[in-house]
This record gives sequence, C-alpha cells and structure tokens, in this order.
Amino acid sequence: MARISGVTIPADKQVHVALTYVYGIGPKTSMDILAAAKVEPTVRVKNLTDSEISKIQDYINEHYIVEGELQRIVTTNIKRLKDISSYRGLRHKNNLPSRGQRTKTNARTRRGKKVTVGGTAKKAVSKT
Repeated sequence: MARISGVTIPADKQVHVALTYVYGIGPKTSMDILAAAKVEPTVRVKNLTDSEISKIQDYINEHYIVEGELQRIVTTNIKRLKDISSYRGLRHKNNLPSRGQRTKTNARTRRGKKVTVGGTAKKAVSKT
C-alpha cells in the first residue's frame, strides 16, 4: 500500500485512478502528475517501485496544494465570505446553492430531505 500526501491509495487500482483518491487531485491533474514524473499511468499501484512513488510524491509537494492544507484554504475562503456578508456568504450560511441554481424545485442535495408543511390533512370528526 502506497501513501501519497498522507493518503493510503488503493493498491489494486491503476495509478492514474488511485491518485484521484487524494483530495485536490482529479483525473486531469493525475495524468499531468504522472507525465511529469515519467510514470506509466496504467501500472497498478502495487507494482510501483519506491523510486516511482517518491517521484510522484515530490512532484505533488512541489507543484500542488492538496489534502489538509487545501481543505483549510477552502474553509477560510467560505468563512471570509460569511464574515463580510456577501451574497455568496449568505447562501452558504443558509445552506442554499450559491451559484445561481433554482431552488423552487430541485436543490435537494443542498437543502436536505423534503419537509411537508402540515395543516393539509382533514381533521377527524370528534363526538361531543
């Protein structure tokens, strides 16, 4: 099992797929890293040599911000937007989509499970 940037990447997957398990590295970035480190993208992680792993790790450390540091940057950016009460910050505070999507319908992932408003059911007749 190889560890890259503090993340144990799966050993049975190809390197270009396994690198995407690191926060901040997507498919395109993964291919760019492997091309720069001169590592074959289709090799399985378990078949990588220690020198290849260290080449990949060194290139990532030198050129990319990943994992905890990137998460910290994103969190502080969102906190800054909330503090200055920008429109986007208010949308983040209220757990609503911040990039202009409609919310009358859809947006369920951001807003959560649908809550039905009460008072629509007919009341049962009670004997007096």
